[in-house]
Amino acid sequence: MTIDISAMPRTPLARLRWALLDSWTVALRDLNHWVRQPMQLIFNLLFLVMLVLMFGFLFGGGMLVPGGGNYRDFLMPGMFVMTMFFGIEATCLSVITDTSRGVTDRFRSMPMASAAVVLGRCIADMLNSLLSLVAMILCGLLVGWRWHGSLGGAVMAIGLLLLLRFALLWVGIYLGLLLKTPEAVGAVQILVWPVSFLSSTFASPATMPGWLGTLVEWNPLSSSISATRELFGNAGWGGASWIAQHGLLMAIVWPLALTIIFFPLSVYAYQRLSR
Repeated sequence: MTIDISAMPRTPLARLRWALLDSWTVALRDLNHWVRQPMQLIFNLLFLVMLVLMFGFLFGGGMLVPGGGNYRDFLMPGMFVMTMFFGIEATCLSVITDTSRGVTDRFRSMPMASAAVVLGRCIADMLNSLLSLVAMILCGLLVGWRWHGSLGGAVMAIGLLLLLRFALLWVGIYLGLLLKTPEAVGAVQILVWPVSFLSSTFASPATMPGWLGTLVEWNPLSSSISATRELFGNAGWGGASWIAQHGLLMAIVWPLALTIIFFPLSVYAYQRLSR
C-alpha cells in the first residue's frame, strides 16, 4: 500500500491533533468490541466480587487487622489494587489477538499516526479500568466498607490506583507484543496470581514470617495498597519498616519506575513487529 506523504500534517500542532484523533478512533473500536461482547468484562468483575464476598464474609472473621478495625475496611483497598493489576491480562490478550489476526499490521500500513494504535489501547483500557474501579467501590460500599478520610484523600487514592493501572498498561502491552499467541496468556495468568497474593491485600505482613513479610512489603502492589488504605483512612496501613513508612512515596515511585522500564520496551517491540 502506498501512503501519500503530502497528505500528512506538517506542523507540530496538526500532528498532535492527528495523533489524538487517530488514537480516539482506535479506542472507540476497542470500546465497541466490549459493548458488543461484554461477557468477559462481566465475568472478570464477578470474579473480583466473589473474592470480596469470600474473604470478607467467609474468612474475614478469622483475619487479624493490625490495631483492630473492620476487616472489610482493610480488605477493599487491596481489592481495588487487584482490580488494577488483573487488567494486565485483558491488555495482554487484546494486544495478542490484534497482532495474531493481522489487525495491528493493517493499522501500521494505513496513513495514520504511528502512535495511535498504542495510545488508543491505553485510552480504552484506562476507561475500562475506571469503570471496573467504580463498580468495585460500589461493591465495597454494599458489603460495609467505608472510607474515613477526607474527600480529597479519597480522590488522591483513586488517582494513585489509576496511576498504577497506567504503568501496568505498558507491562501488558509489552508482554502482548512479546508473547504473540493467545495461548501464551496462560503464562501471564501464572505470574499474576502469585504476585497478587504475595501482597498485603488479604493479610498484614506483620502476621507473616519475617522473610515472607519483607517480601510482601517490597511488592510494588503492597505500596499502592498501603497508600490507598492511608488515604481512605482504613486500618492496617502502618508498619515499622522503611518501605511501610513510605507507602505514599513508593506508590508513586513504583508505577513511575515500571513506566520508565516498559514504555520504551513496548515502543521497541512495536517497532520491530513483522521484521
